[in-house]
Amino acid sequence: MPAPRTVLLTGAAGGVGTLMRDLLPEYGYTLRLLDMRPVDGAPDALVLDLATAGDEAVRAAVRGVDAIIHLAGISVESSFEKILDANIRGTHALYEAARAEGVPRVVFASSNHAIGFTPVPESGGLVPVDAPRRPDTFYGLSKCFGEDLAQLYWDLHGIETVSVRIGSCFPRPTSVRMLSIWMSPADGARLLHVALTAPDVGHTVVYGSSANTRLWWDLSPARALGYAPQDDSEPYAAELLAEQGPLDTTDPGQSRIGGHFCTEPPQWPY
Repeated sequence: MPAPRTVLLTGAAGGVGTLMRDLLPEYGYTLRLLDMRPVDGAPDALVLDLATAGDEAVRAAVRGVDAIIHLAGISVESSFEKILDANIRGTHALYEAARAEGVPRVVFASSNHAIGFTPVPESGGLVPVDAPRRPDTFYGLSKCFGEDLAQLYWDLHGIETVSVRIGSCFPRPTSVRMLSIWMSPADGARLLHVALTAPDVGHTVVYGSSANTRLWWDLSPARALGYAPQDDSEPYAAELLAEQGPLDTTDPGQSRIGGHFCTEPPQWPY
């Protein structure tokens, strides 16, 4: 697929969105920014709630773009009603607008929390991308919905999607758990670029992380698209292990891929 020129980046004011709006233009993209709140330093960004704005407003937001990176939504746990609006209705509204406006590709920010109750693999093992989904929260459940919605819109309408099950995309890992699922911002931009440009993806689900020494999941589907991660969390391991100790495999909040989302998930503050 030729590199898209103009990409709609939803969730542009969020953590990952803030990182990506600085990094993706280096790949030649012109970004159209969207969030439900103003985006710092971007007065031209669209301020829009995808779930409630209405069909025409969402269609206007996607009109003329070559692709969409969909990061918008609640990023931790909340009530089912709030998740339903932000993550489920909002994602459906975006796909319906993409269908109506002829946008050929979406990159959907799924999450490791779609498989959050999957046990941490034993040393040397890797969780395959086709492992049964085991969401750890309503948030994780909404990501399962998004993956299925992407499959439906590919099968019914021919809209291609790469669903990226993001681990933890931060400048550096901040916990022992993150040593296994961390994705550096630079690798995040590499993966999104590949997801935007790889040919014939249909609907493809991949894990999103760096090439970590302590990796828990199989990156080969992402590598098959052309992803070549350059970073590894291991330089941070000694410090984090000294501060926090190794994971306790008898603790359900540490023995599952979703970590504390399985036991005490952080709550959306709004």
